[in-house]
Amino acid sequence: MKFDTVIVGAGISGCVLAERLANENNHKVLIIEKRDHIAGNMYDYYNDEGILIHKYGPHFFRTDKEEIWEYLARFTDWHYYEHKVKSSVQGQLVPFPINLDTYNLVHGTGLSTDEFKVKLEENKFTDSPKNAEEAIINQVGEKFYNLFFKNYSIKQWGRSPKELHADTVKRVPVRLDREDRYQLAKYQGLPSKGYTHLFKNLIKSDNIKFLLNTDYKEVIDGVNYDQLIYTGPLDYYFDFKFGKLEYRSLKFEEKTYTTDSFQEEAVINYPNNYAYTRITEYKKMTGQKHHNTTVHYEYPIEYKRGESDPYYPILNDKNADLKDKYISEATSLENVYFIGRLAEYRYYAMDDAVEAALHLYDTKFSKLKS
Repeated sequence: MKFDTVIVGAGISGCVLAERLANENNHKVLIIEKRDHIAGNMYDYYNDEGILIHKYGPHFFRTDKEEIWEYLARFTDWHYYEHKVKSSVQGQLVPFPINLDTYNLVHGTGLSTDEFKVKLEENKFTDSPKNAEEAIINQVGEKFYNLFFKNYSIKQWGRSPKELHADTVKRVPVRLDREDRYQLAKYQGLPSKGYTHLFKNLIKSDNIKFLLNTDYKEVIDGVNYDQLIYTGPLDYYFDFKFGKLEYRSLKFEEKTYTTDSFQEEAVINYPNNYAYTRITEYKKMTGQKHHNTTVHYEYPIEYKRGESDPYYPILNDKNADLKDKYISEATSLENVYFIGRLAEYRYYAMDDAVEAALHLYDTKFSKLKS
């Protein structure tokens, strides 16, 4: 069979592009996925207890872009949910990201918003932090760096924040008021029937075929196609010719408890105690009603190809140089397109990943005719 497009990877980038090409361009699309399921790291399923959990850790969707929310709404109804996180420090649970209440609870004070703002401004010592440690201290001061970030970062990344690029923590927000939502986006929620159901709807087309449990390199020579969209690891495409890009990985310990509720919020961070970094209770995100509850204990681990999954690119000078070499090589190829967190070796929020896929379609494919 002849395919117009082969897409490597059945995550959000690949499936959005498959949907657009199949439905708008009438392309014959083949998706090749190495895992045994679609939906990438957003994959969810019902465990033996009948509780919906996210296999690769908690994912809640948020965006300020109406067009992104409405695009996905074609394929799912939404369960509206505003994510809140607490952090366990000094024997108490406090709001995270750091806000006015966090400061007052930790210090036993009663600062006003204006007074808190002054305290934060006192921490700033540079406009160009050299590493993640300096970037965090610049935002919240040394005490809060030590309480909330230092040990968490060492667990998460397997190295000192001094060894990480400042961009590693650029997503860490600080609130001057008592706002305790993790994100302030206009649209927030989860697919009402789960992410996997959403993905099934995305690729529900007679024009789309897919292979699971398949390494694309084992079959691609036997496939007749015009163009390739690649969402897998950037270095793997080029057979690691310049060296291997570094990642951190995760493992999850799943436990089900015979209680309706296990903890105060869906996610509790543990920056200092224990080997895990956080506990997620999924019912509090999905809104599911069940007499039991399932939680994940999340442990950062070293990434080993073939043994674990690549989650987070490690931002340092060595990997930045390698990435530039691979990206330069990638841009020289014809009819091959690299997109997504692995193929671009960068962090993508889910809405940004959808937007990038739609942008690639609009700029490269929307005027193509089958």
